[in-house]
Amino acid sequence: MYRFFEQLSARIAAPFIGQDTRQGKVWQCQCGQSIFFRNSQCLACLSALGYWPGQNLLSSLQPGAEPGCWQLTSAPEAGLFRRCANLDTPAACNWLIPNVAPQAFCIACELNRTIPDLTVPENHERWRKVETAKRRLVAQLLNLGLTVIAKSTDESAGLAFDFVGVDLDGQAPTTGHANGLITLDIKEADDAHREKVRQQMHEPYRALLGHFRHEVGHYYWDRLIAGSPWLDDFRALFGDERASYAQALERHYAQGAPLDWADSHVSAYATMHPWEDWAETWAHYLHMMDAVDTALGFGMNALTLDLDYLPFAAQSLYRPEDAGSEAFLSFVNAWIELSGMLNELSRSMGQADFYPFVLPSPVIAKLHFIHLVIQEAGGRADQWVNV
Repeated sequence: MYRFFEQLSARIAAPFIGQDTRQGKVWQCQCGQSIFFRNSQCLACLSALGYWPGQNLLSSLQPGAEPGCWQLTSAPEAGLFRRCANLDTPAACNWLIPNVAPQAFCIACELNRTIPDLTVPENHERWRKVETAKRRLVAQLLNLGLTVIAKSTDESAGLAFDFVGVDLDGQAPTTGHANGLITLDIKEADDAHREKVRQQMHEPYRALLGHFRHEVGHYYWDRLIAGSPWLDDFRALFGDERASYAQALERHYAQGAPLDWADSHVSAYATMHPWEDWAETWAHYLHMMDAVDTALGFGMNALTLDLDYLPFAAQSLYRPEDAGSEAFLSFVNAWIELSGMLNELSRSMGQADFYPFVLPSPVIAKLHFIHLVIQEAGGRADQWVNV
């Protein structure tokens, strides 16, 4: 049975270079041209392209037997599909919907509760950037086997997004999560604005995809940790979430992070409250998984590098005796090697570090905890083949 992390681990041990594009981030058009996750048309032969989340497959399309329907040239046996209704909007969605499904929007676009005010000209490009990042997030969640359900389907347990600007009183929205609703200030899609805020907040990294991965971490804490058998161990690793969030927030912005925060946290903000430590660490787990998967898809192999990094050992893990601990260590150590190489590449171009973070052993334990939670929650790519 296909499992994402097991496949990733095998590729780390024996790097994958081949044609099974389910395992990477590069696909091929019917003309042989390489095509990528966000593409809706091949630039070489101009074929229409569509992404089918059910098999993590980007394929060229052929008109189907019914009007408005398409077949995947790389998987014609999959049946007929329709293109998401957001294809021809500024969102430029390239995702597909099975023809038998009643909805007009794909699973990613179904999560939108509020889209930006498109009477504001700048919001067209902002929305495109936001949706590009959100689709990558949703595809990764599905690949990890996590349940993704819209609030329009299940108000109490579902997920939704509000992409909004200033209100009638001129107040900017606050990016955050509340009961499955993720709100994002649409100005975060402006590079200059986001960089200004990053510097004001003394953050080493700030990106749309990072926002989404962090905020969705709060959502999955509610779904996977709250009231579960994992809760006591969560408190032992991250702290007691019953501590006042309002007081923790006030203290953090008044006093800042403890001077020794880097000894046990992935970021200064992670020290603010156990919920934020979870969300920050969750986001880094998703960063690492996606980046290693992408690197392997391009044939990059950190094992061939001769970098003088001391690898993490089993005692750094949350549960060293777990049967998959060796594979997780290989993943973490591959990431350390890869991020070191990519940081040097960034510096060679005069850019900031690709990954401006250092992972201490306590963070490795937290990452392993999150990994095991996700694995228990599903982790099976074949559980969502009918998406």
